[in-house]
Amino acid sequence: ARRRLASSDSTQVTDYVPEDADVALKDPAELQKEKQIAETVITVDTPMDISCLTGVPEEHIKTRRVRIFIPARNAMQSGTHNTHNWKMEFDIRERWENPLMGWCSTGDPLSNMNLGFTSKEAAMAFCEKNGWDYYIDEPAPKRPPRKSYGDNFSWNKRTRVSTK
Repeated sequence: ARRRLASSDSTQVTDYVPEDADVALKDPAELQKEKQIAETVITVDTPMDISCLTGVPEEHIKTRRVRIFIPARNAMQSGTHNTHNWKMEFDIRERWENPLMGWCSTGDPLSNMNLGFTSKEAAMAFCEKNGWDYYIDEPAPKRPPRKSYGDNFSWNKRTRVSTK
């Protein structure tokens, strides 16, 4: 139900969109309070075990080990995209081959879960909150790259080719 309004002192025509009737009739203080409640974040300082709320069977939760790591860069490209976030993956459980189609099957609902985190500490906190044991695969230190094009032609012991 849009109406077009025009004022007598200007030639400008504007669209008038009526507000929701409930919002129009409410007190501004009450609207402010509802907005504040909607934006409130509840923080808990002590770690809580939320594993009972996830719906995953208990045998898949209590005995799991999680690997936290930074993924290696793609070997097909020279860039380092997708190597700055920490990933989390679960240990591999029993799998079996489907006799009809030959597909690999598993009864583990967490086996293909792939989560990413901005920091190692965030991944550790998530594992502790869910009650999972974890270990951290620290990335190997990066070797410094060669400095310049001129290093390809430098006369030093490291790059000298023997003729014998």
